[in-house]
Amino acid sequence: MISRKVAVIGAGAAGLIASRELRREGHEVVVFEQSDRVGGTWVYNPNVDSDPLGLDSSRTIIFNSLYESLRVNLPREVMGFRDYPFVAQVNDDGRDPRRFPHHTEVLHYLEDFANHFGLIELIRFETEVIYVGLLEEEEELKNKWVVRYRKKGEVGSSSVAHEVFDAVVVCSGHHTHPNIAEIPGIDAWPGKQLHSHSYRVPEPFSGQVVLLIGNRASAADISKKIFTVAKEVHIASRSTMNVSPTKWFGNNNMRHHPLVKCAHEDGTVVFQDRSLVRVDVIVQCTGYKYCFPFLEISDIVTVDDNCVGPLYQHIFPPVLAPGLSFIGLTWMAPPFPTFELQSKWVAGVLSGRISLPYKDKMIKDVEAFYFQLKVAAVPKHYTHFLGEKQFDYADWLAAESGCQPLEEWRKEMAKERDRNATARPESYRDEWEDGDLIVQAHEDFSQYLPAELCGRTSKHSFELISIQMPTLTKVGNNTVMIADPRTLLIRWFFGERGSSKPLSFDKRTSNTCYYKPL
Repeated sequence: MISRKVAVIGAGAAGLIASRELRREGHEVVVFEQSDRVGGTWVYNPNVDSDPLGLDSSRTIIFNSLYESLRVNLPREVMGFRDYPFVAQVNDDGRDPRRFPHHTEVLHYLEDFANHFGLIELIRFETEVIYVGLLEEEEELKNKWVVRYRKKGEVGSSSVAHEVFDAVVVCSGHHTHPNIAEIPGIDAWPGKQLHSHSYRVPEPFSGQVVLLIGNRASAADISKKIFTVAKEVHIASRSTMNVSPTKWFGNNNMRHHPLVKCAHEDGTVVFQDRSLVRVDVIVQCTGYKYCFPFLEISDIVTVDDNCVGPLYQHIFPPVLAPGLSFIGLTWMAPPFPTFELQSKWVAGVLSGRISLPYKDKMIKDVEAFYFQLKVAAVPKHYTHFLGEKQFDYADWLAAESGCQPLEEWRKEMAKERDRNATARPESYRDEWEDGDLIVQAHEDFSQYLPAELCGRTSKHSFELISIQMPTLTKVGNNTVMIADPRTLLIRWFFGERGSSKPLSFDKRTSNTCYYKPL
């Protein structure tokens, strides 16, 4: 196999898993990270952009978008990398053991991952990449890539260093540059605007009438926090285009509206159903733009209406493959496992273990994909949306990479999460009924985890431990009764290694459960 020198741009989740897979494949890896720690978007920063709407190109940019209260919207079993399970650290007081933990737990997990696999030694922290392009000056260096970079705080041309690489993997994320909805009349409207990128805590909205634009996870989460302090909260989205203003979640001070039609200088905002509200603050939860200001590739790869392309399978530009690749552009799919499979494929292609189709074949494949989207009337900015195709895509990557497809329990758990979130949008993070899938997940995890985390002993007899449960009474060797009105009897039996199975599992509680050896 071929060993290449590879630059990885970014040390977030995508950059970390890419660097691990590249090194496993025998490549020499250098990771460039502009901050002083790993984690990327999972590092919380209370500061915000100098322009909270993100329109001023000269603004001071904060590269983090987390709000303080954020909890993940995927169960940790689904979220983690496949051979480094995202399990609760029940003996660490600084950790969040819930199934849907606070964002700080994800950062801990990524830090643990980086330390466990020795990735820190690959990372150049506080190093900003300012240029990535092909090096064509000398024939023997043709198809090589030059990366120009400088240390944080340094200015001037003399501070810029450069290095030549065989390949570049872009893992810089896409939660920094806000996408802003255009609202007629907004320039004359006297209120305050910001993008969700600059939202951190609800207190600044106390006593105000707030309008949120958007209907995805951030809009739902932020609106619930803001309405606890605001006078009124209004939400405008496509999902209610033909619906009159309605109360949401039974709250008197929260209303759902169709999209905004226009804004007026008297402070009112008019919706497409002609209703209007006098608003103090507009929060745009309208997503982000893909942006790669450091890439200089003569317009071979462009960003048009949030479609990065042309890219074969959302990763390789056919004309530049395999020297340039992107990890993490896809969305509406479990991110970490998807990054992992993308990274395995890229690493294998660069080593020569995996062959890409010829350039013309990749171009035709991309053109056919774009044509399918057009025929289906899918907007261009949904090019990298996976949704119902997420598992087909993951299994395709796995097959190309020569590894096992995603576990069936992981797929079913993700689907069950979607069903539960639809049925119980307020409580799905704390009330779930997929205990049989949790058992399957932990059976898989046992091959990767040390005994103290997964309970592997010569005799698999376990006691169920409940975090946040007021009363727990042991009834028998394999039976635990939890005193909670929402919880029924939970029975567990684990036989010899490799034959573990639950006799029954009836989950009706909002709390998180773990196991340890008796």
